[in-house]
Amino acid sequence: MKIKKAVITAAARGVRLYPVADTIQKSMLPVVDVDGLHKPVIQIIAEEAFSSGIEELCIVCAPGDGERYLAAFHSLRDNLLKSYQGIDWAKQEAEKIDHLLSRTQFAEQQEPRGYGHAVYCAREFVNGEPFLLMLGDYLYVSDLPQQRCAAQLLELAAQEGCAVSAVNPTIEHQVSRYGTVTGKHVAGQVGIYQIDKIIEKPSLSLAELELQTSGLRAGYYLCFFGMHVLTPSIFTILESQVAQGEANVLLTPALQELAASDKYLALEVRGSRYDLSRKQGLLRAQIALGLAGEAHDETLTTLVELLAEANARKPQLG
Repeated sequence: MKIKKAVITAAARGVRLYPVADTIQKSMLPVVDVDGLHKPVIQIIAEEAFSSGIEELCIVCAPGDGERYLAAFHSLRDNLLKSYQGIDWAKQEAEKIDHLLSRTQFAEQQEPRGYGHAVYCAREFVNGEPFLLMLGDYLYVSDLPQQRCAAQLLELAAQEGCAVSAVNPTIEHQVSRYGTVTGKHVAGQVGIYQIDKIIEKPSLSLAELELQTSGLRAGYYLCFFGMHVLTPSIFTILESQVAQGEANVLLTPALQELAASDKYLALEVRGSRYDLSRKQGLLRAQIALGLAGEAHDETLTTLVELLAEANARKPQLG
């Protein structure tokens, strides 16, 4: 199974990032990437996909946002070439933006009807092919220097010819933030499970009753990592929910139905995910990217200096 297409959902307005999300699309917030360069969040996510073998990209966005993305990236490209004439890194970055623009389409979600509906909006782009699904407000740092998180997921999906969701063993007090799964460990394969049950953001008591997975450390559960490889059958399942006119079409029930009818695996991705919509999420992601990339020493020095300054300001007791 060859996965050539990726979908990034970025239609939400970023209520948790108010008021900054009222002035700029949250996916265009700047972050210093592992290569030490400032980039919009959506570009970092797109480059994760492209560097993992994806050839075409669809961004699901709010009405009018597609034009805003295009204008912003054209402006960024032009400024790089004009302001840094003859400088190699600027030329290379402009070429990356050209590649992004030439391989990216937009699908508008006309009204906010939930994550499942946002995915459904990309059905024409997917056009009956398997695809990589990513969130527009998650950034990823791989533990494997030569293989991105998305590449790990795509590799297993191609080998097994089925849908695969990335998961991370997550401490129990955080399960209410994520879709959580349980399943049977696949014999002879490390960190791979046949999914049995999925519950969206369960309470800890519910997770203890229904979502414990054999082989994990005590107090840990398999929670979604923020990326999936899905087969086109997911749109048939979503279509029935959309047709019912539900105001909030969730993806998780559709994934549960997929698990009941098709081969559907979970992979423990070797890496970490950072939710930018969480409080201090952007800060956590920036520190993680800094420590994982070319700015490691500078990031570490900055952290030490900030901690020293904070300690010096702390009132002395006694």
